[in-house]
This record gives sequence, structure tokens and C-alpha cells, in this order.
Amino acid sequence: MLALLQRVTEAAVRVDDAVVGAIGPGLLALVAIEPGDTEGQLYRLAQRMLGYRIFEDDAGKMNRSLTDIGGKLLLVSQFTLAADTRSGMRPSFTTAAPPAEAEQRFTRLLAICRQLHPPGVETGRFGAHMVISLVNDGPVTILLRP
Repeated sequence: MLALLQRVTEAAVRVDDAVVGAIGPGLLALVAIEPGDTEGQLYRLAQRMLGYRIFEDDAGKMNRSLTDIGGKLLLVSQFTLAADTRSGMRPSFTTAAPPAEAEQRFTRLLAICRQLHPPGVETGRFGAHMVISLVNDGPVTILLRP
């Protein structure tokens, strides 16, 4: 499992021209589920996403977390993040969990995040063609594993 975190001033997910999830200041997290990801790894990733210190404090240093600033999380499933690009000119997705497993684990991750982060967690729509818009703040983009 891995997550690509982007610190944003705003982000939104559209499906069929309708906004299904949107946030103001916070984090956009694109998440890939891999085969065999466990409940413990889901919980650990949720804790790390919410607690990772990538927001500036009063001195301008990255010392504050999403939880510290009370920002929102936009959590989006993205299996292509798990692409194997080691050979050839076309990615392989054998390192991504099969759709049924991925959906079950992603849904559980979403529930954990919502439980741990009362300020708010939005999401896209699993398996849909999503159009994501964002304004990256910094820019700050971090690849995170549990």
C-alpha cells in the first residue's frame, strides 16, 4: 500500500461532471492498495497520513500535521500508483490488488480515516473515471508507505 500526499489549498473530484468530493486546505491522498495489505497496515497508513508533519508552523517550518491544522482529507483510490514500470514502455498493474480486494481495503481505510479525523474526510468513487482538480500548496508532494 502506498499513498501520494499532496498538500493543497483546494481539491475536488468529479465523476460524470458532478462533484463527488471536495476540500479546502488540507491533503489530497491518492492511495494504491497492494495484494495482502493488512488491517494493521491500513490503520498505520491512516495514522501517518493524518499525523505526517508537512504543514508550516509559525516559524515557516514543516512541523504541523493535518490533525494539528484541522484541515480536511480528500482520499482517492488510484491503482495506477502501484504500477510496475521496471521494464518496457507500458506499465504493468500486477502489483495492484485485484478490484474486489482493493475496494474492500480502501473502504476500510476510508472508515478508519473518518473515525480518526472528525474535521472531515471526502472521497471519490471507487472504480469510476474520476477527474481530479487541485491546487498544490508549496508544492509539497510526498510518497508515503505504512
